[in-house]
Amino acid sequence: MLDVLKDRTYRHLFLAQLVALLGTGLATVALGLTAYDLAQDSAAMVLGTIFTIKMVAYVSISPLAGAVAERVSRRKMLVALDLVRAGCAICLPFATSAGQIYVLIFFLQAASAAFTPTFQATIPEVLPEEERYTRALSLSRLAYDLENILSPMIAALLLVILSYNTLFVATAAGFIASALLVISVALPSPRPTARRGIYDRTTRGIRIYLATPRLRGLLALCLAVSSCGAMVLVNTVVLVRSQLGLGESDLAWAMFAFGAGSMVVALALPRLLETLPNRPVMIAGAMIMTLALAALAAVIAMFGLSWPLLLLVWFLVGFGFSAALTPSGRLLKQSAHPEDRPALFAAQFALSHACWLITYPLAGFLMTTYGTVPTLIVLIALALFSITAALRLWPAQDVEEIEHRHDNLPLDHPHLNGQRQHSHPLIIDDMHPRWDIRF
Repeated sequence: MLDVLKDRTYRHLFLAQLVALLGTGLATVALGLTAYDLAQDSAAMVLGTIFTIKMVAYVSISPLAGAVAERVSRRKMLVALDLVRAGCAICLPFATSAGQIYVLIFFLQAASAAFTPTFQATIPEVLPEEERYTRALSLSRLAYDLENILSPMIAALLLVILSYNTLFVATAAGFIASALLVISVALPSPRPTARRGIYDRTTRGIRIYLATPRLRGLLALCLAVSSCGAMVLVNTVVLVRSQLGLGESDLAWAMFAFGAGSMVVALALPRLLETLPNRPVMIAGAMIMTLALAALAAVIAMFGLSWPLLLLVWFLVGFGFSAALTPSGRLLKQSAHPEDRPALFAAQFALSHACWLITYPLAGFLMTTYGTVPTLIVLIALALFSITAALRLWPAQDVEEIEHRHDNLPLDHPHLNGQRQHSHPLIIDDMHPRWDIRF
């Protein structure tokens, strides 16, 4: 998996992603503690509001960013957005009210909403080979897992001697380091495309996304993942600090368990995806998350919450989280021509975070109003509904999986149903829902 790091451009981009994520992880811990200081037992509501603002920025800004990324230098755009994020992060320690924090979070996350899909769409241009790109996706997932593991560890050590406001300064340093690494390499220029109006460029990615059966299934899985993930990201601080009565560093260790589970899968996925299609791996991951939370609800209802139980369940949720999300980049790459990738990655970013926009405030409201077990029951029910929808929307065998098994068959072979003969980006076979056309 590490051989892709021999490519200098990708190596610098991966390191840029890693240092920015480590800084973001420190800010996540600091925001949780800030919310607890502001609201104590109502911290879940405050943190849910912060995450909701983040999702509003993601959903509203990323489609516009996808349209802009088709026209401007990607390197200049990424560096400028990193500097905006650093400026917002350095201001957070000086915020004195929840309102000021909400404004800063919106602008920081608006910059991230433009940065992330542009960054993601650049990687398949740097590593066009399918096998190397799959390894890059696993490394990217590994970077997110390192955020969940190293950031809490670093935060726990820093909190022994420093105020949590110091963590925001480290976040700004991570964004600055990311900008310097992006500056150090040349990135592919946007591919020339037909002149289109701003409406067409802004909505094109979403229209392609929603017209593709496998991507409609991916969106349903995103809702399942966000239902389970919101329980971890919004309510861990209440479970650890209020219900278990543990300290600030224990919050970091709970997030460490979540990241450790995700890392295990990220390391195994490249080899696993050489033999298995994306669909069963991703659906199994969503089911693991859901069943782990169901077990947690049952045990809490009968015996109450314990520290070892929370760590074990968070590990399993992280395990399923990575299995469900890591292959999504492969689906997007396989579903668009290169010139449409920025728009499609932006659409995935916006639509997947629209799911979080639903589940973040839901998790915070339910936890504050009804408690742990009712919150788990509602989120589990939503996840099961979403997995069922994914099974129906995503054909059991689509073009990608057929090609995975029959790479050497002629184009007119009956097993392929003639689908590989089509290449026009706007052809959609709605008359035969077992198949979808590669855009």
